[in-house]
Parts: sequence; structure tokens; C-alpha cells
Amino acid sequence: MGTLGRAAYTFGFWIRETGQAMDRLGSRLQGNNYFKEQLSRHRTLMNVYNKAPTVAKDAFVAPSASIIGDVQVGAGSSIWYGCVLRGDVNSISIGSGTNIQDHSLVHVAKSNLPGKVHPIVIGDNVTIGHSAVLHGCTVENEAFVGMKATLLDGVVVEKHAMVAAGALVRQGTRIPTGEVWGGNPAKFLRKLKDEEIAFISKSATNYASLAKDHADENGKALDKDEFLKVFQKKANVDPSLIQ
Repeated sequence: MGTLGRAAYTFGFWIRETGQAMDRLGSRLQGNNYFKEQLSRHRTLMNVYNKAPTVAKDAFVAPSASIIGDVQVGAGSSIWYGCVLRGDVNSISIGSGTNIQDHSLVHVAKSNLPGKVHPIVIGDNVTIGHSAVLHGCTVENEAFVGMKATLLDGVVVEKHAMVAAGALVRQGTRIPTGEVWGGNPAKFLRKLKDEEIAFISKSATNYASLAKDHADENGKALDKDEFLKVFQKKANVDPSLIQ
């Protein structure tokens, strides 16, 4: 993005922020007469404490995901529907080609030690399965975290390691390269097979391709004819009446 593009982006950002600020001010002035309309105020990217998310141009962020504060998302990565990445206490860094699947939660953590925090670091070509919880941990390149797994503060998942679905990995645990850990609390299960290591890489590639399809679909303009068909079906109204 050139100088002119950055200026236009910044100007547009402040216009949007000013509009939201005016709406909040107007609501306060209305006081008890304020009508609480049922409108979604969801913001996919949101600043906090003057920290702004940074998302690569070709990364896919689903419309219902939330990326908040000091978060970096690398090239070709995908953040899927319903995910929350909250970088308020410290930073969250996600490499390239990584997928954070639907309804996962990624959050930095405060340590028991005064002033100590654990940032989140997720490497390249990592797969984080649906509804996983990552809290103040590190997941190295080409690692795999299964669905509904929970990784607590200070956990390190090394390259080509796998956390089984539903596992609870306790604070400070290190999962070595080439191993599968699972259970509650998680413990070593066995060594990964060569085809399973290959699957980890393939999973990241498949999700990168799928993310492009979703990005293309989400980028399409609303088709009026298709909207009218759905409206007619749902409301049993003749579309010609609202042309």
C-alpha cells in the first residue's frame, strides 16, 4: 500500500470511528428515552488500548470472527467463523498459511508473577481445530491442535507435534516434535507416523484453498434477484411489489 493508499485508509478509518462515537454520544443524550434497537454492532477488527490488529492482505477473516487489539495475522492465514482473538493483555502473533478454525478462542494470559504475561505465538502452516482454546501458549510451525483441545499458559507445542481432540494441556507443558499427546490432563500417547506428519501439512494447504473460496463468496455484492427470491419464499410476498 503506497502513501496515498495509506492516507485514504486512515481517513476512512477515522470517518467510521467518528460515526460510531457520534452514535454513542447521541444515545447518552437521549438518556432514558434511548431506544435500544436490536442492531448488531459486531466489528471484525477492533482496536483496544491504542493497539490495532494487523492482518495480511491475502488472509481470510470470516465476517463473524473478532480480532481485537495487538494481533498480527500472516499471509495466507485464515480465521474462521465465530473465532475470537483477543490481544489486550499482550500480543498474539500468527504466521503464514495457518488456520484457526470455527469458534476457537485465542487469548494472552497474565502470569502469577507480578508484571509477567504470556503472549501467544502461532507459527506457519499450523492447524487449530474447531472450538479449541489457546491461552498464553506457543504453537510452532506445522503443528496440529485438535478440536476442543485446551492449551494453558506457557504450553509449547513443537514443530510436527499433535494435540489430540479434547485434550487439556496443563501449564508449562512442552510437547516434543513427532509426538501425539491427549487426555485430561494430556500425556504422551505415541509417536506420529510419517503419513500423519504429512497430513498436518496437507491440512494447512487444504484450509488455505478453502479460505480463498470463502473469501471470494463473502466478497460478492448482494445480488438483488437472489435476495428477492429468498424474500418471496420467506415472507410469501410478490417481489414485483417491492421493485
